[in-house]
Amino acid sequence: MIGKRIFDLVFVLIGIVLLSPVFLLIAILIKLDSRGTVFFRQTRIGQHGKAFQILKFRTMRPDSGGLKLTVGRDARITRVGHFLRQYKLDELPQLFNVLRGEMSLVGPRPEVPEYVALYPDGIRERVLSVPVGITDFASIEFRNESEILASSQQPEVDYVEKILPLKLAYHQQYVNERSLLLDLHLILLTFKRILLPNP
Repeated sequence: MIGKRIFDLVFVLIGIVLLSPVFLLIAILIKLDSRGTVFFRQTRIGQHGKAFQILKFRTMRPDSGGLKLTVGRDARITRVGHFLRQYKLDELPQLFNVLRGEMSLVGPRPEVPEYVALYPDGIRERVLSVPVGITDFASIEFRNESEILASSQQPEVDYVEKILPLKLAYHQQYVNERSLLLDLHLILLTFKRILLPNP
């Protein structure tokens, strides 16, 4: 969709310019809080199954291994990282993924290859037929995913068996209903949920 790409570029370019002081401030806080790089990169699967490096502000201590999921008050998360995650500020660098054409502002949230491999064949093709995005129905619904998994004895198992199928249903809903008007609605709803988590 040419219109969707233009929509993304207009909002992203404006966003990067307006948020550049915020980017600088966050980068300084990350460096003051812990050693390591400012940015975190991870392989995710995008449209048509193409792998790319998603970009985030680093919120964990260097060389943090273990679960690919973040569960509750994860000890790996830095002090600044907790704040960035609470307000989704760690996601801001993905504006550059959108600028590069690897993501869209709105679309099915990209997963790591290990979880994409678990998608049922027909559903995988359907979900990955559109650009992946920074936000979507599932991102809004599972905004507090780490808190949901905090009470789980087997967080990865529960994620795969309980949460992932629901996310895939939301992704398919987006693919079926997608439009620029829906994108705008989801962007506004995302801001509302971040700023007013308990309306």
